[in-house]
Amino acid sequence: MKKYNYNWLFSFALFIALTSCDQQRESSKYEIILTNEEAFDLEEKAITIPLEDFSDLESLELFPVILTEMNDTIPALFGDKDDDGKPDELFFLISLKAEERRKVRLLLIDNQPIFEKRVNVRFGVRASEQDIVKAATSHTFYPDMLPGVMGYQPYQTDGPSWENDCVGFRHYLDGRNSKDVFGKKVKYMSPDNVGINAEGVTEDDYHVMEEWGRDILSVGNSVGIGGFGLKIGDKLARLGVTEQDSLNNVAATDYAVLENGPIRGLMRFDYHDWKPEDTNRTYQVKEYTSIWPGMHGYKNTISFDGLEGDEELLIGLVNSRTSKPLGQFEVGEFQVLYTHDLQTYEKEWYLGLALILPKQNYLGYFDAPKQGSLSNTFLAKFALQNGQTLSYYAVAAWELADERFTDEAYFKSYLESLAIKLGAKVKYEVK
Repeated sequence: MKKYNYNWLFSFALFIALTSCDQQRESSKYEIILTNEEAFDLEEKAITIPLEDFSDLESLELFPVILTEMNDTIPALFGDKDDDGKPDELFFLISLKAEERRKVRLLLIDNQPIFEKRVNVRFGVRASEQDIVKAATSHTFYPDMLPGVMGYQPYQTDGPSWENDCVGFRHYLDGRNSKDVFGKKVKYMSPDNVGINAEGVTEDDYHVMEEWGRDILSVGNSVGIGGFGLKIGDKLARLGVTEQDSLNNVAATDYAVLENGPIRGLMRFDYHDWKPEDTNRTYQVKEYTSIWPGMHGYKNTISFDGLEGDEELLIGLVNSRTSKPLGQFEVGEFQVLYTHDLQTYEKEWYLGLALILPKQNYLGYFDAPKQGSLSNTFLAKFALQNGQTLSYYAVAAWELADERFTDEAYFKSYLESLAIKLGAKVKYEVK
């Protein structure tokens, strides 16, 4: 299995430290038995276990670490999936051979261990045109804060960006709510000052090639890769506005960074009182965006309130740089939609884009118009009820991240393998 740049001496010292005090020795009683129920290997499979399966665990204000059979340490974290301020799940990555049964231990320590950072969430804000960009973990965007109205861009990279060791993405928090792609040529995290110039203010400096990579996707009036909206009757409704508009149709957008590495990034977007144009509708929308190492994509989970029954959820896959038809196939519980072409800005590099969607409630797809506030995109359709959550994955695979992505057959094979891995079942038992 993959190690995290820790030698045997560090692992031995950490093990001694973990078992040296009464509280830590007591916490080391948790044994986790993992069984790969599939007939194929799983490399760095994401494992999530509810904390309720660990007796008395929630009362301990300590940091989790997974210790393997060989006393190697694996990063772990306590997550808050329902966003109530209290941890409710254990998350870690582990490799398992086909049908393998492994025993690991959950250890809790006083000081947070330092592991290689393989995930990063970056967000910076200018409070005014006279201010410099400052890092933030939460923010509220109001309808009149559009850059075209204020005369400057308040957000570093137009909104939050997130990345892992394979690829990066960004969300246009400035009212557009599209998802863009940062192509990465390196495994390490890109600099925190991307999108900030020497004077400390926002600047579009990421459309030129750097050592780490660059912005590679032309989004336009689409919602990018994995952005979403609604079909209300025959009308396409964009969540938010375009760059040409002067007032947002969402009363307030609350953004928060919930986790930031080393192995998972998690963000929350709350869209309050979305009122699509030319309707008498008002919707409440919640979105959770997460990323972990090892995949050329991210996970999105969304839910709506205020639906009246004639709506369909739309999830977008921008097609502004390709004239090829949409590819599609099924893998297990997933429906996969994809494009592969020279579809970066100047059609300079091959880029594969895909949505890995649940088959349940999937209603097919259509090609949006070439003009309008929601255009130049394939749109997957879903039936959705009030309060129901829907999770899916958005994928972007660039040839400069892996030259094999120049081949469409290889990209399709990668998508098949990724979907199989995401749907693979791992049984766990806590003792």
